[in-house]
Amino acid sequence: MSDLVVSGNGRFLVNKNGAPFFYLADTAWELIHRLTREDAEIYLSCRASQGFTVIHTVLLAEFAGLTAPNAYGDLPLIEMDPERPVQDYFLHADWVIDRAAAHGIIVGLLPTWGDKVPGSGWGDGPIVFTPENAFRYGKFLGSRYRDKSVLWIIGGDRPVESSEARIVWESLARGIKAAGAEQLMLFHPPGGKSSSDYFYDADWLDANMTQSGHTGFTPNYRMIQEDYSLTPMKPCMDGEPCYENHPVMSPQWTPTSEWFGEYESRRAAYWSLFSGSHGHTYGCHDVWQFLDGSREAVNAARTPWKKAVQLPAASQMRHARALMLSRPFLSRIPDHELIESSLANDQSYVAATRAVDGSYAFIYSPDGNPFVVNLSLLSGDCLQFRWFDPRTGTPTTPIELDRRSTIFTPPQDDGPDWVLVIDDKSQNFPAPGAFFDQPKQ
Repeated sequence: MSDLVVSGNGRFLVNKNGAPFFYLADTAWELIHRLTREDAEIYLSCRASQGFTVIHTVLLAEFAGLTAPNAYGDLPLIEMDPERPVQDYFLHADWVIDRAAAHGIIVGLLPTWGDKVPGSGWGDGPIVFTPENAFRYGKFLGSRYRDKSVLWIIGGDRPVESSEARIVWESLARGIKAAGAEQLMLFHPPGGKSSSDYFYDADWLDANMTQSGHTGFTPNYRMIQEDYSLTPMKPCMDGEPCYENHPVMSPQWTPTSEWFGEYESRRAAYWSLFSGSHGHTYGCHDVWQFLDGSREAVNAARTPWKKAVQLPAASQMRHARALMLSRPFLSRIPDHELIESSLANDQSYVAATRAVDGSYAFIYSPDGNPFVVNLSLLSGDCLQFRWFDPRTGTPTTPIELDRRSTIFTPPQDDGPDWVLVIDDKSQNFPAPGAFFDQPKQ
């Protein structure tokens, strides 16, 4: 089973032996519902090689999840009854979870999409859950997967303003726990919301998840900062930022002529991580739905998934993971006080994080504009800095500097965004960027 727990300081996830766990997730909502085992193996092998540690998927999928069978002709439920699961469908889900584990990947498992819960708003549904059958369905899942490499993600992209929806989600979570499932439990909120808006005080919610979403420009660092400031402390992260190769959606949720690309995916990752996230979720619009021409594309998806898994930002996420784990991880704090001056524009926001003892700092510049760093917040008689390229994961040669507040201008080649790495030279930290881990096969 997954042995993840919340760290002692309430900010991160660790293994039970105390080693830091970097939560780098991909979004694969239709993985169980649509793919054959052969294609699932192609997908999982690819994401493992790219350094992902978690895959988000859902058992009762959004698009015809109760009425269209999986790749082997099996529906998940008999007569759409949550208390009558189809054994063959769940045997296939078991296989996916086990193959993910063989690749060193934990499955972030959603029991159902939100359109099947009353009071949750829009969607095809149909609504099939009550508090009573949600609890029993939860017990079925908890018993089946309590020894598997999963973590639980309650919710499914739907609001919880109604008490009816809240009671069903609570019942589902408690059913899983009642079966003895001790894995971590999160909640996936709708766009522009956080799980803290609904369930922050719930005893079953171990960490908070936001969804900064896909409509226009979203400064996701603000959402992370808000969750990070809450007490009691819980780990927080962006569980659904803008997807790579997703059209920018209008407020009325129609595709515009603009698209999110690799830059927006990188920016969302570094903004959220340096603002206090314990990890990050990536997504690709074509991959979550496994676009292959056999079904109508959702929201103007345009690239076959077997090609889209190789889009640039998917491979670039591993560089963020490598960077974060190249320095002491569990003592890291966000600290915008490091930035003495920078452009005030939201899209030019410079995000900063450092070790609590000041032995290192990471500063993300999204647009190449100069900024001033207050070096008095860092420790060590001799400091050195280098630039880290988030596209390639390679650092520049380190340069020593004095302890005065210093203006830094990112390199003006290769791309707009760069990470400034400042170290106490006496710590002899390794060069950031070398990938540190080989995926299990």
